[in-house]
Amino acid sequence: MYASHGFLRSDIGDVDVVYHDGLYHLFHLVLPNHDFIAHAVSSDGMTWRRVRNALFVGEPGAWDDDMLWTMHVTPDPDRPGEWRMFYTGLARSEYGRVQRVGLARSKDLYHWERCNHGHYPLQIPAPHYESSIDEGRKWVSFRDPFFFQDEETGDRLLLSSARIKDGPVIRRGCVGLAREETPDNWVFEAPLYRPGLYDDVEVPNLFQLDGRYYLMGSIREDTKIHYWYADRIEGPYQNFFDNVILPTGNYAGRICRAEDRLLLFNFFSKTEHVYGREVVKKLLPPPKELVTDRVGRLKLKSNSGFDKLVTGREIVTATYQVRFLYENPHASAVDRPDGLHLSCKSGYEAFILPGQHEDFRLRSMLMLEGLGKTGLVLRMNEEGDGYYLSLDLVNGIAQIRAWGANPTPEFEHAFRYEPLQEAHFRGSDHGPWQIEVVVHGMYFEFSIDGKVVLSLVDDSFSEGGIGFYTESAAVCLKDLHVETLTRPVTEDAVEPVYTATQRAPDTEVESR
Repeated sequence: MYASHGFLRSDIGDVDVVYHDGLYHLFHLVLPNHDFIAHAVSSDGMTWRRVRNALFVGEPGAWDDDMLWTMHVTPDPDRPGEWRMFYTGLARSEYGRVQRVGLARSKDLYHWERCNHGHYPLQIPAPHYESSIDEGRKWVSFRDPFFFQDEETGDRLLLSSARIKDGPVIRRGCVGLAREETPDNWVFEAPLYRPGLYDDVEVPNLFQLDGRYYLMGSIREDTKIHYWYADRIEGPYQNFFDNVILPTGNYAGRICRAEDRLLLFNFFSKTEHVYGREVVKKLLPPPKELVTDRVGRLKLKSNSGFDKLVTGREIVTATYQVRFLYENPHASAVDRPDGLHLSCKSGYEAFILPGQHEDFRLRSMLMLEGLGKTGLVLRMNEEGDGYYLSLDLVNGIAQIRAWGANPTPEFEHAFRYEPLQEAHFRGSDHGPWQIEVVVHGMYFEFSIDGKVVLSLVDDSFSEGGIGFYTESAAVCLKDLHVETLTRPVTEDAVEPVYTATQRAPDTEVESR
């Protein structure tokens, strides 16, 4: 889990990731100031080390002297071995109301030079787009650049978050399109896609996968990552009935090709309460692999990098390995030829597996019997405080909540019951389902039949028991095993350690 941090609030913003020579290069904004683009590197895409910052705001009077917004880094098609960074900039003299796209170049991904001459910065023109602060929402949308070169046709396209000139003001969001006809010479065309529904389509991505073109964008109205598909690059782009890639809280997705995998990176917005007020903290979860199903819908697979973090494995096959948390007299655990059978005919029971767990991956084949409720409990204490992962397997609904005693109760506020995230999947009457839960530090991920359903960050509970619960239902578990994962490293760096009163000696300490 990677996050920006500092004296006061300091958040990671929109991200872009490039894989080159065995290293992942992360470029990201730093909020709330937006005054530079940070750079970090990683060998696995999960543990990052900060390196030289890539770019700072321009000098006073420059077109980008106010803020820097979303960027995209790709190989330079005209200079082998070099790189281009398209980035969004705002000017103080315009009070940040006009967004432009500039270019920086690098020969090694570490040292960047602006190209503030010739064709740059780009400014979005009429007649296809809002191009004046007198239109629409009284500011010019032209941000979140994304460069795409079609391997089949050679077309070079620059996508952006833009807005058409006409229609209801909050429905004008579109994916802007410019074509690079000669090196650094761009001609703007009609939008690549205009849904006619949203205020903006933010952080667009375009990629090919399994014979189709996929367009991905983040929508502020529901704070989710959506996608659309087409058989030709020019469209028309369509959507499936479930064109949301990740549930609420996940935003600003960017793709990264790493050898034979296509990975999705994004930030997660975590709500915290600091001194009585609500604060949103943004963090970078582990990436996930993009794949397609048999009809071409995009799905996400859990990162295979977790395999390298496994330090132990326990297989659960028998009832003697299970204990009843609530000692419900209607509960039972039975060894059967087809697996471990857990049941509670009336009321609720949580069946706890061996050990206390902090960071782990649980996998099992699950069958449902009856019409009652089931799910998992995670990091559970003896009072039943912890995470409850509710599974409506018939209707296909997964929800995780933090549920436990309030340490400072007042009258009826004796407990905390906080839904954290909910998502849908394709259900059935009985299964079987292959389920997987990854809990790594503050990161939680739930997959069913190999596809990620929930992905979130929370720190309400840090360790405890794990297991399954049933309520007027029964489950049969087969091939159930729990793997211990190494503790996550916050940042792979040597940093000075500070206390409230003094600075620690200048020794190198790994920040974990």
